[in-house]
Amino acid sequence: MTRYGRSPWIDRFPKSRVPSYPRHRGTGPGPVVIIGGGLTGCATAYAFAAAGVKAMLLEAGQIGRGTTAAASGWIAEEPGVPFDDLEKAIGLRATRRAWHAWHRAALDFAALLRRLDIKCGLEEHGIVTVALTSEQAARLKRDRKARRDAGFEAPVLNARAVKSGFALDTAGGLRSKAGATLDPYRACIGLASAASARGAAVFEGSPVKRITFGRKTADVFTDRGSIRTGRIVVATGMPTRLFKSLARHFWFKTTYLTLTERVPAKIKYQLGNREALVRDCSSPPHMIRWVDDERVLVTGADSETVPVRQREKTIVQRTGQLMYELSTLYPAISGLQPEYGWAADYARSGDGLPYIGAHRNFPHHLFAFGDSSHSVTGAYLASRILLRQHYEEMDPEDEPFGFHR
Repeated sequence: MTRYGRSPWIDRFPKSRVPSYPRHRGTGPGPVVIIGGGLTGCATAYAFAAAGVKAMLLEAGQIGRGTTAAASGWIAEEPGVPFDDLEKAIGLRATRRAWHAWHRAALDFAALLRRLDIKCGLEEHGIVTVALTSEQAARLKRDRKARRDAGFEAPVLNARAVKSGFALDTAGGLRSKAGATLDPYRACIGLASAASARGAAVFEGSPVKRITFGRKTADVFTDRGSIRTGRIVVATGMPTRLFKSLARHFWFKTTYLTLTERVPAKIKYQLGNREALVRDCSSPPHMIRWVDDERVLVTGADSETVPVRQREKTIVQRTGQLMYELSTLYPAISGLQPEYGWAADYARSGDGLPYIGAHRNFPHHLFAFGDSSHSVTGAYLASRILLRQHYEEMDPEDEPFGFHR
């Protein structure tokens, strides 16, 4: 029976081991207040705590059980926007900086998780981007040329190599060796624990109701207390009601995810190499990865975010759509049932890059909004940019992610 609207990462985690943090109570100062206890918020809390900055993290619900729990769980070395498209939008220099920053963040994030020994199923996996039609092949060829002209490697796979390695009939593809997969919920709670061990104060069930600010400080009000601070980091992924004026920068969308039931051995070996993730050039693209070498996870069918009353019905429809589209790529899986079908909301900027940093209308605030890459790399990248901006130590590679662009 398909479990709709539920995250497999949450269902697979033992309830007896779910961490618990207190609610925020009382009134007092806090050097840095981080709003949002997803992967970005927890990575940021760790980054600040590791740098010796006392941080307080406020999560409205439970750590890692929002958008993070709905993520597909892959670390990508590129920001999810074709290089040539991004170059047209923000220019060559800014595009090169953005891609360099994303690539470095992917490597550093995986290294951090290993160093902290966070048990999140981290495994290195390359990514193969394939063209399914002649139109997609032409688009991929343009993107490869733009990458190579900018100094980025883009190894080509011809149609025969893709067929041999991945059991797909395509017009060819590009291969990237860098990348990894993980359980995003376990990574998130691991980073929260590491941040707490470094001195960060983590609070659950503590929604922020109101924020006021003056020339020197800001006050953050929760249900049961308030914090006076000189720095607020908003790591909610998209503007909440407290920051409605920033919504104009984004389109609000939803991607859908489906995890199959266990794939029988006789079918599994008809599906080609399971060591790499496969992404196509459709619009929106599909991403296919294996989970525990037993089930196939496919994401795609993105759409405008639907009203809450239509959400359950839409998830059922899109789960069926994704299973059909997966079967057109891999006919051998026809007849397999989806074990999970769920959705993940996100905000997308006009050029596809997230906005990370300060906004002139909100003194003392730093934001991390609009990561539409569908990977978790942006969470780590945001944590490093936010820490540098807190110290006013900008890196040139941070510039493409600012609100000023």
